[in-house]
Amino acid sequence: MNGVTPDPSDPIRNGDALSRLKLAQALDRAIYAIAWERAWPNLARLLTVVGLFLVVSWAGLWLALPFVARAIGLVVFAGIAIAVLFPLIRFRWPSREEALSRLDRGSGIRHRPATTLTDTLSSQDPVAQALWQAQRERTLASLKRIRAGLPHPRLALHDPWALRALVMVMLVATFFAAGDERAMRLGAAFDWNGVLAPANVRVDAWVTPPLYTGKPPVILSAANKEAAALPAAGPLAVPAGSTLIVRSSGGSLDVVVSGGLKEVAPAEAAPKGTNEKHFTITADGTAHVRAPSGQPQWAFAATPDRAPTIALAKDPERQARGGLQLSYKIEDDYGVTGGDAHIALRPADARDGSKDGSKDSDGKAAARPLFQPPQFPLVLPNARTRNGVGQTVKDLSEDPYAGADVTLTLTAKDEAGNEARSEPFNMRLPERLFTNSLARALIEQRRILALDANRNSDVYTALDALMIAPELFTPDAGCYLGLRSLASQLEAARTDDALRNVVASMWAFATTIEDDGVAGSVNAALRSAQDALKAALDRGASEDELRVLTQKLREAMAGKVRDLARRAEQNPLGARQPFPAEVQLILDKAVELRQKTQHATPEQLAELAQQQDVLREQLQAYRKSANNRANKAGDDRTNQFTRDRKCGS
Repeated sequence: MNGVTPDPSDPIRNGDALSRLKLAQALDRAIYAIAWERAWPNLARLLTVVGLFLVVSWAGLWLALPFVARAIGLVVFAGIAIAVLFPLIRFRWPSREEALSRLDRGSGIRHRPATTLTDTLSSQDPVAQALWQAQRERTLASLKRIRAGLPHPRLALHDPWALRALVMVMLVATFFAAGDERAMRLGAAFDWNGVLAPANVRVDAWVTPPLYTGKPPVILSAANKEAAALPAAGPLAVPAGSTLIVRSSGGSLDVVVSGGLKEVAPAEAAPKGTNEKHFTITADGTAHVRAPSGQPQWAFAATPDRAPTIALAKDPERQARGGLQLSYKIEDDYGVTGGDAHIALRPADARDGSKDGSKDSDGKAAARPLFQPPQFPLVLPNARTRNGVGQTVKDLSEDPYAGADVTLTLTAKDEAGNEARSEPFNMRLPERLFTNSLARALIEQRRILALDANRNSDVYTALDALMIAPELFTPDAGCYLGLRSLASQLEAARTDDALRNVVASMWAFATTIEDDGVAGSVNAALRSAQDALKAALDRGASEDELRVLTQKLREAMAGKVRDLARRAEQNPLGARQPFPAEVQLILDKAVELRQKTQHATPEQLAELAQQQDVLREQLQAYRKSANNRANKAGDDRTNQFTRDRKCGS
């Protein structure tokens, strides 16, 4: 026998070919096991250092350190890693003999069975060959017991305190604690943007509140000692929606934000040679300029914009000509920019308006208004009212909803889009007062048709009833023909637009009857002159234009006074008995107003117009009371006059 190791790749010609293959595989496993036992302790030290580096990174230590400290820390970890890798220089790959020795020890059989199988016989003696063959057969029979065994690097000898286990626990904890910022925190260790920055780098930071707040910007630069002391004094209170602007002149700019701060694109390009970043502050949060280094961390407390409040200062009032006057109180932290009055038909009024013309409760059709409820803007005391009482006068006398039971709601809105609503107020919209019975009937039917188009048949029936016995109730041919025209127009209406035209015709006919045709044009001329002068005063027109408009208003007011006097002379009792004392006072007041209009200022003219409206209502009230007294007394002559009046009384 000799110690020459046969080449396992040689062709195996005897019956132990499979055994030799298994031996070769076990030999390879033994080599790898020995190599692992030699290399793993050093690799474990390296992985422990890498794990500790990840723990430090994911814990956020690099974010809190300046750039110089980051560089030093990274160099320290690199040095430790090189130190633990240094023993690997002496690493030797296991030899075949060392692998065979491991197999001999792992088999538990004496006389080195694995080594024996690799020996060869050089003698040609038959007896020796027989003994050699018997010994090989016995060794091959025990080949199943040959094992390379598992590696045993014996880490306990190299790490008796089990620090590797502590690093593993901290690694798992910081992995979940870092969350989505794992990559960012790890990259912070290699961020050295401030180490070699030039000495003249300047960083400016400020917070710009929204324009509507009227607050000045807050400077946050490091040169501002008050801003630098903010972290110790507490978060800086800023209005929600403010913009944080950070600008760096020279070098790169790195800003880390958290909480309610979100980066947005700048509205305009930054000045040349600077870097600039913008952040919107919507909630509490922090901002830290990491590059260039040396900047403090700022904390912000966002103050939300409160919604405005609006409420009626007093109940709505009716004006002389049927206008609606609203007085309301407005409050807001930064100022109200707009307000509106919303009017909605009360459900009870809607049910009352449709109960006669609708179907029963099993198949009742909902009311179908032809017009939307009125809505108009409110006049604010100031452009941005923070606390004040406003007043708005709106003429709704011609609106189809005039005289209906409605719910009034006021709304106010600020610059941030917050909206407030007042408590609903139930009321009846003011309407124009009609003294003529036929005009009042037409206005009532107009409102019914406008609020529910489904009741057009009821309105047609009412118009047809008004034309019964025209020789007694409507002896004037013009009034009868007007009613007949309205009825025909309503009968031919098939669309909502056509019905709206009927509503407009009914209003025009009723006002013509009430004003006897002449007063309507007089009132329209006066109102047009008043509106033109008011608009000119609001826009600051020239003196020449104001002089012309004032003259037109004087002429319109003079025509109004003449019409009042004419209507007073046409009083039913005027030709039969003297005017009472109160009527004479009214006429004297009309003459006085006419004289005052000759040399009045625009403001005085507006006041005189209101006085003339009051005078007109007093005349109408007197005529109504006089007719009532005459009817109660049963005066035949007065009854005869009533029958002869145009279009009712």
